[in-house]
Amino acid sequence: MHASITSAYLARYRSAAAASPVELLPLTGAQRRFLISRRLAPQSRSDVVPLFFAYPRGTLDQERLARAAATVAARHPALCGGFATVRGTPVLRVGGPSAEAARITVAPGGTAREALRAALLDWPADGPALRLLVAGEPAGDEELLALALDHAACDEQSLGVLTAELTEAYEKDEAYRRGEPPAAGPAPQALADYRQAVELQLAAEDAAGGPAAQAHWGRRLGGLTGTGGGAATSTGMLAERLPAAGGAARSAVFPALLDAVGVAAHRLHRTPGASGAPAGGGQLALGYPWGGRPPGAPAVLGCFLNTLVHPAGPAATDDPEALADAWWDDLDHAGTPFDEVVRAARTAGAPWTGDLEAMLTLEDLHRRPPLVLGGTPGRETHLAGRPLAAPLAVSASHGDDLLVRLAWDSDRFPEADARAAFDDLLAVLRRHLHARPGTDSTDSTDDRG
Repeated sequence: MHASITSAYLARYRSAAAASPVELLPLTGAQRRFLISRRLAPQSRSDVVPLFFAYPRGTLDQERLARAAATVAARHPALCGGFATVRGTPVLRVGGPSAEAARITVAPGGTAREALRAALLDWPADGPALRLLVAGEPAGDEELLALALDHAACDEQSLGVLTAELTEAYEKDEAYRRGEPPAAGPAPQALADYRQAVELQLAAEDAAGGPAAQAHWGRRLGGLTGTGGGAATSTGMLAERLPAAGGAARSAVFPALLDAVGVAAHRLHRTPGASGAPAGGGQLALGYPWGGRPPGAPAVLGCFLNTLVHPAGPAATDDPEALADAWWDDLDHAGTPFDEVVRAARTAGAPWTGDLEAMLTLEDLHRRPPLVLGGTPGRETHLAGRPLAAPLAVSASHGDDLLVRLAWDSDRFPEADARAAFDDLLAVLRRHLHARPGTDSTDSTDDRG
């Protein structure tokens, strides 16, 4: 009989919570995976989600930033207290705001980007969940702000909530103006809403891990080679801007990216001398986050995503409609916990252990308000050199244009091979999107250095 990983966790959680003198909240499957990963590789810190914004020098008030961060964190249980392991069970221990605002010193001869990158790598193992870090070069006209979160506390939907609430809290600065102390933690209703949302998520994960889901993922992933994954600590980055897709083409962007990233991953993993390169062009595990709040759940801030896996073949598809149909079938089983997906693939004969050869993320920037501080919208920028959870990661941001960024393990793959893989990716992406009305793929901006 199939034993659900989710139901086993819930039994352990209830036992730990019943014996605890402080309130403990359960964790979603994604949150538990992040906590387990950081225990196994505490120095990797690839589970931090940062956004970077540039502001004119003198715009940012450090004390006001700290008050805004504490005000926003106090509203959300996911940004209060701390993640912990109680009697061997991962939980969220309820407490006060887990937020920090700090100015980071730039070393002589260094840059603000280098200073922020080092500060993010030095993220304490026990928090905080939210950090606002500012750095600026002495002779520079701008300062950089890193809005960074523990991934176990947020997903894409949460980023839009945070930029909106931080903008409002910084502007109003209400408690300070009234001479009141900051909130000590989330209100009882906020705790109740968060608990309800997580329990609904866990119920959905439990229901999605049954025999039908096991059969689906076994069929889809039984051909994975499972030989080329692993985290990366030294990385490079390339980027290019393409025209935004409109109309019917917008819904085709993600399956087109799946195909294009798969081609790039195979190009890199076929590199002579690359460790773990798959023989014979077998399927590679391309992971991507997917999800949202379960039906009926309160719209709380937190981590309610799941990591889905696409079996990337060695060549671009000649039938994009079939690829899109297969992807939609996968979304019908999007609630299956990742650990259950790995079990299904292994039961089907794959030697895959759960390591991903590549990762893909797509953010719709129309869902995220700008971060406006002191009346000035931050200009979003990006930092290269951050750790990765896989040897190849592609991030796409879809707003007024389509920004595509490829980051790779520079210890494993030479830059020339990464550039060739990126060229392959862009060629496949342009071909897919150019075939649909609403996108002019001939106009692009190359951001590669």
